[in-house]
Amino acid sequence: IAGLGVPYVWVRGNHDSPVTQRYLEHMKNVRVLDGGHARTVGGLRFAGIGDPQFTPDRAVVPGGDAAERLAGDRLDSALRSQRAAGTPVDVAIAHEPVAARETDGEVPLVLCGHLHHEGDEKLPYGTRLRMEGSTGGSGLRAVEGKYPAPIEASVLYFDRDSHRLQAWDAIELGGLGLATAEVSRHLADDNRPGATPSPTAPSPSGKGGLARRP
Repeated sequence: IAGLGVPYVWVRGNHDSPVTQRYLEHMKNVRVLDGGHARTVGGLRFAGIGDPQFTPDRAVVPGGDAAERLAGDRLDSALRSQRAAGTPVDVAIAHEPVAARETDGEVPLVLCGHLHHEGDEKLPYGTRLRMEGSTGGSGLRAVEGKYPAPIEASVLYFDRDSHRLQAWDAIELGGLGLATAEVSRHLADDNRPGATPSPTAPSPSGKGGLARRP
């Protein structure tokens, strides 16, 4: 990571310990996001929260979805505070989709993972949820199915002025023992042919095109 030569944004997952997080915080190019705190990286404003569960520790009873929703609520609250302060967040990050969904209506884009497969969804209040696949962290689960699980990653493209997601390239490599590679380009809703642009005037949440949750 230290030799990448570019900023590396990191959010703790359920297999990452606080010790790992503290280690990464000392690397100059790493931007650790936790507690809803926001950082500006490459012109985009990010905020994230670490997974509240460390599942390898068998001495602790996992909090399950309730713990994830609570973490998501904390992130959601931080996003509202950032917006009220005039420094709205462009991209929110949480490890589990359960936590990520709690930010709906407060940020244009939220990224998550955990399930080890790619997905994309427009949430009810306008936030786009991008679920990233695994780049090799599935372990033995990658070979439990009929076919080896693929290695998946994506490259996201943002508008320089609006900071909104414009498109993404989905990259898929064949799993263990396979030699396949596929790259596909996907356009965000507003950039598809014939699409109606999102409103530019502020919505009740203060973010164009987003509706505030009751």
